[in-house]
Amino acid sequence: MKKYLFLILILASLSACVSNKELTYLQGKPISNSEIKRINNTPYKLQIDDILKINITSKKATIVDVFQKGNSSTGSSGGSQGDQGYFSDYSIDNYGNIRVPTLGEINVLGYTEIEVRKKIESKLREEYIKNDESLFVSVKLSGIRYTIIGEINQPGTNVIYQNRVSIIDAVASSGDITDVGNRKAIEIIRRSINGTEKFTLDLTDVNVLNSDFFYIKPNDIINIKPLQEKSWGTGKTGLQSLSTIVSVFTLITSTIILARNL
Repeated sequence: MKKYLFLILILASLSACVSNKELTYLQGKPISNSEIKRINNTPYKLQIDDILKINITSKKATIVDVFQKGNSSTGSSGGSQGDQGYFSDYSIDNYGNIRVPTLGEINVLGYTEIEVRKKIESKLREEYIKNDESLFVSVKLSGIRYTIIGEINQPGTNVIYQNRVSIIDAVASSGDITDVGNRKAIEIIRRSINGTEKFTLDLTDVNVLNSDFFYIKPNDIINIKPLQEKSWGTGKTGLQSLSTIVSVFTLITSTIILARNL
C-alpha cells in the first residue's frame, strides 16, 4: 500500500511541475533563409502621446537655429536619456499636434515619420528657406515605449532606443518571463486609430519570427499570463511539487491519526 501511495505522489508531483517545454523559447525546425519574409512592413502611424525627435540642419546655421527647440543640455544634467527626451523632444498633444519653434503647431496624428518630415521640409521651403540645398530634416520616434505586466521579473513601462523592437527584445529588457509565466500565450494589447486590438503570440514556437506582430509598436501593452501550475501552488520543479504534496499528505495523515486517538 505504501509503495502504491508513494508512486501516486511521484506521478502527481511530476504532473504539477512546469516542464522544460513550457520554458524553452523558439522551439521547432529552424527557418531557412528562403522561408523568411519581411515582417510588419506597414509603416507606423503616429498617435497621441508619442514623442518625436526632430532635427533641422543647414549650412546657414543662423537661419535654422530659430526652428530648433532648446535641448536638455542647457538645464539640469541629472536624469536619464528618456527624461531628457521628454523635455527636449516633441510630444503629440491630445489634438494630434506638435509645436515647433517659429513654425507653430503642426498636425501629425495618423502620419508616418516620413510624411511628417516631408511636411516640415515643405513648410520650411515655402515660407522660410526657399533656396537652401543644404537643408536637412530628420524625424524619428524617441525610442519604442511599451508597458509589460504579469509574470515578468521587471514589470513596468520601458523605452528601448531602437527603430524596431521585437517581442523578444521587450521580454529580455524586462528581466525575462518568470518560471510560471505562460510563454505560449503572450498577449499584446494595442491602441490604434481604429480602436483597441489584442493579439496572442507563442514564444515557444520558432514560427513566431514570421508573425506580423513579432515586432511591437509604440505604447503596446504586453501581458504575461500565469500558467495553471501557479494557481495550483505545487511548485515550479518536480522536487518542489513532491515536497508540497508530501507536506499536505503528512498533514492529512497526522490529522487522521489524531482523530482516531481521541
